[in-house]
This record gives sequence, C-alpha cells and structure tokens, in this order.
Amino acid sequence: MKTFNKSVKLNNVLYDVRGPALDEADAMEARGVEILKLNTGNPGAFGFHVPQKLLNEMERNLASADAYSNSKGIISARTAVAEYCKKKGMTGVDIGDIYTGNGVSELIMMSMQALLDKDDELLIPSPDYPLWTAAATLSGGTPVHYVCDEASLWYPDLDDIRKKITPRTKGIVVINPNNPTGALYPAEILEEIADIARAHGLIIFADEIYDKLVMDGNAHTAIASVAADIFTVTFNGLSKSHRAAGFRTGWMSLSGDRKRAKGYIEGLNMLSSMRLCSNVPSQYIIAAALNSDEPDLEILPGGRIYEQRDLITNAVNLIPGLSVVKPSAAFYIFPKIDTKRFNITDDERFILDFLKAEHILLVHGRGFNLDKPDHFRIVYLPEAEKLKSAAASLSRFLETYRQN
Repeated sequence: MKTFNKSVKLNNVLYDVRGPALDEADAMEARGVEILKLNTGNPGAFGFHVPQKLLNEMERNLASADAYSNSKGIISARTAVAEYCKKKGMTGVDIGDIYTGNGVSELIMMSMQALLDKDDELLIPSPDYPLWTAAATLSGGTPVHYVCDEASLWYPDLDDIRKKITPRTKGIVVINPNNPTGALYPAEILEEIADIARAHGLIIFADEIYDKLVMDGNAHTAIASVAADIFTVTFNGLSKSHRAAGFRTGWMSLSGDRKRAKGYIEGLNMLSSMRLCSNVPSQYIIAAALNSDEPDLEILPGGRIYEQRDLITNAVNLIPGLSVVKPSAAFYIFPKIDTKRFNITDDERFILDFLKAEHILLVHGRGFNLDKPDHFRIVYLPEAEKLKSAAASLSRFLETYRQN
C-alpha cells in the first residue's frame, strides 16, 4: 500500500519554537497538567493586549474591509509605512515599495521564494529566528550561518561573515533587535555589514520586528538608513510592538538601488498577487498605530517588560552553571549552560526533561541553529511572580540534573 511521507524539502527544516517539546506540553495539558509556556513571544497570552484605539479603528472600518484590497495593501496603510520608513532615515521609499503581509512570516517566505535557486546561498545569523533558515531551505537555497559572538554582546562576527561569502552568496540577513538573544546592534556594526554587502553586491534582508521594543534609553538604527545605496528589504509589523500577534499585521519595504533587482521585484509582485492580499481588517489599524507617538510605558523603568527583563536576567545569573548576557530589546533571554557541569550532550532532551519535571516549556538553543547544545531561550512576558517561580524551579532542577 502506498505511504505518504513528508517532503524531502523538509529534511533540514526546523521550527522548534513550536516543535516536539510543545507537542509534549500539549499532551501533558490534555492530561490536566498546567504548563507555563515560555516558548513563544505571544504578548496577548500574558496580558499584553492591543491598544483599545486600534480595536476601535478596526471596528470602524470593518464595513469597508469585506473586499480584496490591492495585493500590496490599502493606500492608507502603505502611506503610513512609507512615512515611518522616512522617520527611520530610510530614503526613497514610497507606497509602491511597500507590501503588507499576513504577519512578517508570510513575507519572509515570499522574499526567499522570489530570489533563491538551487545552490544559491544566503548568510543568516547563528543563533537565528529559525523561520529564516527554513524559508531559505524550502525555497531551494542553502543557508550559511555566520556567528554572533556571545563574548561581544552577541554582535555579528564581521570576519566570520567575510569568510563565508562565496560567488553563490545572494544576500545577508540581519535580525536587529535579535531574536533569540535580545541584542541591539550599534550603528557602527550595521555600517560595517553594509560595507561588506556593498563590496560583494549582496542584498540586505533586515528583520526589524522588535525595533520599538528597545530599552535602557538606547535607539534602534535601521540598517537601510546607513545603506541608502544598497538594495535592502526591511521587515516589520505590529505583532510585538502593538501586541497584535493574532491580527497577523506585517509589511516589508524595498529601499536602495533597485536597478539590479528588477527581475527580483517582478517575482515579489507576482507572488504578492498570487496570494491576492493580506488580511484587510488588520491593514486598517496600521496607520493609527504608526501615526501615534505615545511612548510604550512597558519598556521604561517601572514597566512590566523592563522590570521582568531585569528580574529574570538577575535570577538566571545567580543559578550555578548558568550565565546570560542582559538583553537590550525584545522579550527574550538566551542563557548559556555549562554542559560539562551537567553532562549535557542533547539540549532538546534537557528541555524535555525540565518540562516533565517542572511543567515549564522553554526552547533549546539548537532550535535557533546553534551548533552546540549549550543555550536555551526563555520568554520573559509572564508576570513577575511567575518568572520568580520559574527561575526557582530551574535552579532546583539543575541541582541534581545530569544527563547519562
């Protein structure tokens, strides 16, 4: 009898943020076990909700949102994104350069499918948000991971980037602020990456979904603002900054020298048209979100995100065998674990063992395309008391944990 297996295209694809450990957590929940899920940056699940004014704006426009929009999106949304790009120092971006999407994930897939052929290479950070590696692989390309150096605040290793460029390299992905490390790259690092892209004729793919979630008085620099002459595709959206993850509201913008990218842009336009359009009701909140200058109080001292970041960072650094670089942005910390102390050779097994013992779900470091089993990611969105309890559980578990 014929059997049906998964496509071989998926052999080197992973998305362990929602992988086997989550399957086990769901099975435990089905048996009545309460699980604290610290695996996804899902603000609404932890009491961070869409601002009421955006809900009002969506409701006000629902009667106008029942037809397909232009495949790139409604005019008001794209106009607001173009103006936001201008505020960020990105020059020459108009509404024709903006594509709205059902979240950034859809647009990442689209951007890879329109570009990559067999044996084409794409430089992607390690650790990375794993969708980038998956999208490049599924599009027929070859992901090539460059090192982000924990000893240097998780900044990209520029020499490693240079070493890994070949004649087959098409572009470089820059995730800033970074997921999973929470690192924020200074302008000087971005300028050097732009210099490398310029010297080798590479496209820059800039994942900047956390650009509004920057703490400690720091400012985010859009890489397109220091690479005005380089063809750059920048991704952003409202899932994190406006707690609208379930609304699937994202966009990408094109900037820089488009002359060598005409064929690629034709491919983007084709794929954009094939999926008809992104969610139209969600498009109607983009202008209201981006035209507001209200500060995000949650990322300032005294705000939940700020205070929970400090709490979990300090708590983890007090656990023997663990250390973590304090993140500057986003919702995540990425602790390092002393694998010799705990005899850890399989970080996914470590996450599963911890889940079964303490009913807390994390994500192992190799799920973010690290090559060693010595890190894991914690989402610090739960309220302070839950984070304190989670840190105590982790400390207690590690007192006796050893892999055979």
